[in-house]
Amino acid sequence: MKKKQKKARKVKTQKELDKISCGSAKSFPQQLTREELFKCPIWFADEPRFVDSLNKLSDPYIEIAKKNLKKGIDKRNKEFGDKGDMGNVFHSTSLIGDPGFEELTNYVGATAHNLLLEMGFDLTNYQLFTTEMWVQEFAKKGGGHHTLHTHWNGHISGFYFLKASEKTSRPLFEDPRPGNIMNLLPEKDKSQVTYASSQINYPIKPGRMIFFPSYMPHQYVVDMGYEPFRFIHWNCQAIPKGVLNVVQKK
Repeated sequence: MKKKQKKARKVKTQKELDKISCGSAKSFPQQLTREELFKCPIWFADEPRFVDSLNKLSDPYIEIAKKNLKKGIDKRNKEFGDKGDMGNVFHSTSLIGDPGFEELTNYVGATAHNLLLEMGFDLTNYQLFTTEMWVQEFAKKGGGHHTLHTHWNGHISGFYFLKASEKTSRPLFEDPRPGNIMNLLPEKDKSQVTYASSQINYPIKPGRMIFFPSYMPHQYVVDMGYEPFRFIHWNCQAIPKGVLNVVQKK
């Protein structure tokens, strides 16, 4: 049997496409009312008063974190070639309960509570706790980074930067709407923040504090190791008072 010849696909001109596409409409409302719904906030403030004391208090935590990873780093360098600490991120143990970080913990908790109220949530039957807080430092030789992630079982997360500059890594936030990500069109100008934007990055410096909903996907771009990069990270969770056996006064 002879194979049927495929019909040549007719090429349409732009003028022909304009006749059948949405762009062919000649009449449209002169003024539309726009409402911005389902917003996703990010808050930031500069609070440099904590930087010096918390850097000093963080030093022992970072030293312990480096000591814990030293064996693995030495093994890697012996097997594959010496790259120093390249590619590592040194995470501390929990800072919650350390008296030196109590003021920051209280500041974070009170602020997170107010932000949830600002967003419109009713916390009458909930108690907010700072459930996680730790300090981390990226490798001196560069390569430190965080891949894209969210924080499960939390409501407000945030960062406080202790060592940072325009030469270091920075946080990159991504659109939390999976439906939108699946169907994105190209942006006209990625340098502008528009409804088409799928990523937002923030300039940072020591003392800058950022709060955001824990469902917000975020990452840290690869740090090149030009200058030290250190920050405190936290998560806050609103827990039902019924679970905590808290009796509400009538």
